[in-house]
Amino acid sequence: MRRTFSSRVGEKRVVSTGTGESLNNQANEPFAQTSADGEMVVMGTGTSIGVPVVGCQCSVCLSNNPRNRRTRTGVLVRAPQGEFIIDAGPELRLQLVRERATLIRAALLTHSHADHIMGLDDLRIFGFQLNSSVPLYCEETVEQQVRQAFSYAFSDPATHSHQYAAPRLRFERIFPDIPFSVLGFNVLPIRLKHGELPILGFRIGNVAFCTDVSTIPASSKEQLQGLDVLVLDTLRKEPHPTHLHLDAALRLIEQLRPRRTYLTHMSHELDYDDLKSSLPENVEPAYDGLRFPIRSIQR
Repeated sequence: MRRTFSSRVGEKRVVSTGTGESLNNQANEPFAQTSADGEMVVMGTGTSIGVPVVGCQCSVCLSNNPRNRRTRTGVLVRAPQGEFIIDAGPELRLQLVRERATLIRAALLTHSHADHIMGLDDLRIFGFQLNSSVPLYCEETVEQQVRQAFSYAFSDPATHSHQYAAPRLRFERIFPDIPFSVLGFNVLPIRLKHGELPILGFRIGNVAFCTDVSTIPASSKEQLQGLDVLVLDTLRKEPHPTHLHLDAALRLIEQLRPRRTYLTHMSHELDYDDLKSSLPENVEPAYDGLRFPIRSIQR
């Protein structure tokens, strides 16, 4: 049976709190929304092991429905001044080719688990096309772990076998609750919890991307009011220690009341058609290649 509950688009606006470093150039004042001027493409909707799972004979993994084929979670954002990504999973190159991306100018990272960073080497081509380093917007702990996982990218170029041997990357430090600007969009990092691990979600205007989340602090819930679109982690039907399960996600959606929610980071325990038929009218499972417009937030 399809569940129902009310939804609305609230009037609350995100407000910057505190002051940041030079890259955080937004004043402490309310934002006002403008007309649609960008797009978010959901490039991947799967768990850390993807769907189908290698060797699995379940009905979802053997399904002919293309919406049951889920690469690792991440999104492409087409902004007013170019394209950037949020997270870089192991299938990043294939995702970007499929979505006909042209030139990735930046990456935002929610956290440093392998299924969210192991595609960073696929940014190599863009550094050389841009003739500059691709900025990675992330927290300090994520930077440390990326530097460790991709140590060759930050070694002395003189030691490389040739000029194309490593991606050209640089870091831009970001902080929860402090907006920053990327390619014409104002982006608000929002504190989430992935089990006990603090990670980030991102709000861009009327859209928010919140993957790998198990709990959302009360202050962060305030920052997720008034959304047109929420992309939200929903791993499976049974509870999990580090991810939202279906009932917990639906309870959270009822609190936040976005106009529409798309569920992501789904395991092979969730069949697309069965799940869609059971959800409230304003909630749907996302699928690889889903896209929707973004209305930016301006000062």
